[in-house]
Amino acid sequence: MSAAGGYPISADEAEERAFIVEVYRWMTGGLALTGGVALYMAAHPASIVALTSNRVLFYGLLIVEVLAVFGLAAFVRRMSSATASFVFLGYAALNGVTLSSIFLVYTQSSIANAFFVTAGTFAAMSLYGWMTKTDLTSLGNILFMALIGLVIASFANMFFRSSTMYWITTYAGVLIFTGLTAYDTQKIKGMLNPSDEGTDMETKEAISGALALYLDFINLFLDILQIMGQQRES
Repeated sequence: MSAAGGYPISADEAEERAFIVEVYRWMTGGLALTGGVALYMAAHPASIVALTSNRVLFYGLLIVEVLAVFGLAAFVRRMSSATASFVFLGYAALNGVTLSSIFLVYTQSSIANAFFVTAGTFAAMSLYGWMTKTDLTSLGNILFMALIGLVIASFANMFFRSSTMYWITTYAGVLIFTGLTAYDTQKIKGMLNPSDEGTDMETKEAISGALALYLDFINLFLDILQIMGQQRES
């Protein structure tokens, strides 16, 4: 078997490439769904105002999102591929609803700019994670611990409201999710068991990998938006 450039590749490499393509297909589909829903909401700003003004509804949706993410991450192997697909796409759509609130804060041009910067950064780090021969496991462990610290600090700052802490956690978030993009990409390369090729399990593993990359992209985008986003005039 040969690659596009004429270089021979093994059957295992071909399976690996096919799997990563499926992962990115799911991730891209999830991002497209999120963006489509958010843009639809942005075209109807009254719906965003109604959503954000109802705190019970807004935070209720956020809780459902968190439960969906943890549920999918923890129990994807026990689900059918149809259920895993429904949960992933449902989460992506719901995330589009809640993320639409950024259109009340930032200008559309700055949101677009932040998206393209995120896409470029994500692509570069994902390519690095795919190509590098360096084992990124140790880096992943460090980044995971840093992520826990980031979540705790961000939660604490909801009460202290420190602008210094806000910017520290924002820039730290960019570094953490940039690194996690490379780590998760490398990790996904080893997710597929050859015996699972073409089975229901392969689809579920692809969705699991897509969820990890989707979360890296969304969180990186939000941190970059906070740094370079231009707020709308009141």
